[in-house]
Amino acid sequence: MARKHWTEAELGGAPLHPETLMMSYGYRPEWSEGAVKPPIFPTSTYVFETAEAGKAFFEAAYGLREPEPDEEGGLIYGRINHPGMEILEDRLCLWDGAETCAVFESGMAAIATTLLAHLSPGDVLLHSEPLYGGTDHFVHHVLHRFGICSVGVPPGGGADEIARAVAGADAARLALVYLETPANPTNTLADIALYADVARRHATPERPIPVVVDNTFLGPLFQHPLEHGADLVIYSATKYIGGHSDVIAGACLGAAKYVEPVRAMRTFMGSMGDPWTSWLLLRSLETLQLRMTRQMENARCLADFLCGHPKVERVYYLGHIGEDDPQYDVYRRQCLAPGAMISFDVVGGEAEAFRFLNALKLVKLAVSLGGTESLAEHPATMTHADVPPAEQRRMGITSQLIRFSVGVEHPDDLRRDLEQALAAI
Repeated sequence: MARKHWTEAELGGAPLHPETLMMSYGYRPEWSEGAVKPPIFPTSTYVFETAEAGKAFFEAAYGLREPEPDEEGGLIYGRINHPGMEILEDRLCLWDGAETCAVFESGMAAIATTLLAHLSPGDVLLHSEPLYGGTDHFVHHVLHRFGICSVGVPPGGGADEIARAVAGADAARLALVYLETPANPTNTLADIALYADVARRHATPERPIPVVVDNTFLGPLFQHPLEHGADLVIYSATKYIGGHSDVIAGACLGAAKYVEPVRAMRTFMGSMGDPWTSWLLLRSLETLQLRMTRQMENARCLADFLCGHPKVERVYYLGHIGEDDPQYDVYRRQCLAPGAMISFDVVGGEAEAFRFLNALKLVKLAVSLGGTESLAEHPATMTHADVPPAEQRRMGITSQLIRFSVGVEHPDDLRRDLEQALAAI
């Protein structure tokens, strides 16, 4: 089965919406015995019709020649491509309006492969703070072993803070800008357009500086970084895209000139999404809008409840950003909705936070986020345990901070669970 696109883009003169295209884009039932859903192809290798066809496939796959106009890449080997992954990559492009996409077996695989594809020894990486704990470790411990330096911008930093960070490094060696917005776990926003402007001003035709945005917290529904100047968007597809806490996956998408080096690196690192992972994500994409919308509505109710509770010191929720907040303008320009992630400080410290977490009944005490079930965790000792305590405090990760991923349960039941758990403090 060669890579093909079903490009039915209009119905009655109007373009089809992504949630409609999630049901069929990139696949036709007649390709697979009339199956309404794409089957799983658990095969490692593919038969070539002729030796000449095999030669042509490899030439295109390894960049030995430019593909002909409208030439479709052939199936070669599971580490390079397979039908389920190709269909999935086509569909993932739709929400963000991306040119192409590469799917991985985990979010960290997507992050690590992207950074390794676009950074070399001696380069400088500019990034927002805080970062997800796994990303933070990779940037500060793994990349440094390869002679790649990193410089962070304080949470919510504007033009002045970015300028100081760049000035503190060797601007001539700046090679990539990496943003996580909203940030994990504080919901702090980074101004994508502002960082993109910095990248363009320091780039040259011979040395472009791609802007990479981890959009996991808001997902493809509530924020579209490519529209604000980003070159690549990364997802831990384990989260909202998968949405059922039963699959680990990642994705990198954007302009082909920036994705293709990532795809090439993926081929040799062997970090591509497998057929079962691809099939599970295709299933989940069909309900992405329904799930994320319900989760967002639930989170709005619960954030309002937490904000008025006497045992909650502070709530970090995008929907509560007021007009007097410096981040208000960024939120209004950049985000389409507040999403379903809430972080909050309970009154007290680690002991009180642990009492709250241990008392939860409906909400599960677990890391990860974006699943249909509600999850809560303690970032300082769990997801961000590798970040030094002083750095945690500087980034706003306190000992009493709880990260809460809101699921699709009835909001009244979730509120009662939070209420009884807060009573345990």
